[in-house]
Amino acid sequence: MSALPLNALQKIGILGGTFDPPHAGHLRLATHFAKLLHLDALLLIPSGEPWQKGTGITPAEIRFQLTEAAGIDLARAFLYLKVSTQVGIDRIEIDRAGPSYTIDTVKALRERFGANASLTWLMGADSLVALPSWNSWEKLSQYVNFAVATRPHHDLKAQANPEVIQFLKDHQTKDAAALENSTSGLIYIDESLNVDLSSTELRDRLKSSSRNAKTSEQIPTHTLEFITNLGLYQ
Repeated sequence: MSALPLNALQKIGILGGTFDPPHAGHLRLATHFAKLLHLDALLLIPSGEPWQKGTGITPAEIRFQLTEAAGIDLARAFLYLKVSTQVGIDRIEIDRAGPSYTIDTVKALRERFGANASLTWLMGADSLVALPSWNSWEKLSQYVNFAVATRPHHDLKAQANPEVIQFLKDHQTKDAAALENSTSGLIYIDESLNVDLSSTELRDRLKSSSRNAKTSEQIPTHTLEFITNLGLYQ
């Protein structure tokens, strides 16, 4: 599952994150856009050194294994839903030394898949609002499209700064199909999917006495098994 053949891959979705741990929200977002954008492949990319997250992050190799476990559940969901998208767990940020900058990742992926592939970075609206804090963020659209899922309590117009508002004016499309036919440079805001889960909140609940069946249901089955076996987030 980790290796993807390069032949005939034209529409690639990219879901990056700390994945500490991966949760049902990640899988819902991945599944939604895999179907909507008719993705040939979807890469889950755990960050190596998530420079904006501060201290206390689970080691990268463990987060990679947690993401691999989540990928098993995602691939099974695709099979059940008859979604033909391939799932790959990519080490590109873990194997690269230094802080994990998305700009370095998208440049490397563009080189890997070639100039004609449609590369689309998947994210929640909260990440779009925070985009100006990313390294060289204004150059990202030269390499990828963006597919953004709205989140409850995140009003883009109210929370986005003028830079993001202008970025949307310059790049937004109302047509999801446009991303399939564009190699980069477009932003699609999807308002049909509301994902309101965060890894931070899940970690807190896993560590606390309030850990319950509902918390467990929000973590992919194989990931939860891995967490339990290693005694993580205690």
